[in-house]
This record gives sequence, structure tokens and C-alpha cells, in this order.
Amino acid sequence: MKKKRQIVPPVMWIAVFFTITLNNITYYGARALTSDWYHHDLTNSLDEKIPLLPWTILIYYGCYLFWIINYAIGCRQEKEKAFRFMGADIIAKTICLCCFLIYPTTNVRPVVEGQSLSHELMRLLYRIDAADNLFPSIHCLTSWLCVIAVRGNEKIPRWYRITSVLIAISIFVSTLTTKQHVIIDVAGGVLLAEVSYFLCEKCGFSGWYAKAVSRLYRKIAGKGGQRGEED
Repeated sequence: MKKKRQIVPPVMWIAVFFTITLNNITYYGARALTSDWYHHDLTNSLDEKIPLLPWTILIYYGCYLFWIINYAIGCRQEKEKAFRFMGADIIAKTICLCCFLIYPTTNVRPVVEGQSLSHELMRLLYRIDAADNLFPSIHCLTSWLCVIAVRGNEKIPRWYRITSVLIAISIFVSTLTTKQHVIIDVAGGVLLAEVSYFLCEKCGFSGWYAKAVSRLYRKIAGKGGQRGEED
């Protein structure tokens, strides 16, 4: 009987859980701690020339589907590569947390005028997402990790690897044209993704992380843990 293929290997769900948990701690935890602190505005003259384009909010919101798909692809790689990818996310989000606490950032958002759907979505975004935790951009960091997840994977069609780069770039642009971020936030997010992926292997974190998660998975799964991990 043909084995049913899983969206994400069982052991990787634990890594996904840790990633989501740390992301929430980083974003919401830092916001709660620094709400009354002084925040630095890194906007420069070039940022001021970038127009507000409300329709790009659709790209900004649409990134979540891109993240889900490419993170699933990243988790379905060979175990070593999958844990390097997810380990890089852990390193990157930890560094983000330090940045948000050590050097809180903000920007000045424009007044959104107009009654179209995109204008309404812009106003909604500004209401639910405060102008903080900007450098480095988690939006851009995560999007570039999505590129890293597929770029060296020969099992993924070349057209999709190229498309992933184009999608990531469009997300970068949307963070600027929705005035959610400034240029240095974007550059910081991309650089952090690359540095974290490099460090994850060089410092041995990916191997340690794989062993720690696999050990936890076996404890949770009981006797069937080893079999499920190998699947």
C-alpha cells in the first residue's frame, strides 16, 4: 500500500511550533516591553520620495500564503537541510528580539485618504499594527528565508525558484509603498536571513537543534517516535 505523503514530516511540526512561538514572543513581547521607550526613526530622504501605494497592501497581506508554502517546502527537505533552514529562523528571530529591545524603531505614517478597498485595508493595517519593531523587517526576513528554502533544492522546478525571488522582491517593495518599513529595514531583514543561515551551519546549531527536536519528538510520540521521525 502506498504511504500517504505528509505536508510536513511529523518531527518538523515541533520545529514549526518553536518558530511560531518565538516569532510571537519576539514581535508582541518586544512591543509590550518597549511601548513607553524612545523609538528611533530611520527614515531617510530616499524613503520620503517613495509614494504611498495603497493597492500594494494586497501584496503585503498576501505574503502569508507564500510563507506557508515555502516553509512547508523547507521542512520537507532532507533532515539536515530542513533543520538548517528552521534553525536559521530561530537564530534570526532571536537576533530580531535583541534588536527590538536594544534599538527600538518607528516611523511616521501618512494619512490614508480614499474610500477604495485598498484604502480601507491600509487603515485597518495601521490600526492593528503599531509603527514599531521595524528594524530589521521580519516581513522581509521571513520572505527571504522563503527564497533560501527553495533556491538550492533541485527537486523544486526552476520556474518556482525564480518566482519565489520575484515574490520576495515584490513583498520588499510593498513594505515600502505601504509605509510599514523604510529601506534600511528591508536591507537588514535580507542580510539577517543570509547571516543566520550561514551561522546555523558554521556554529553547529543546526545539528544541535535537530538532535534536540528529534529527542523531544520521540518523547512525545512514544514508541512510534523513531519511525515517525524517519518518515
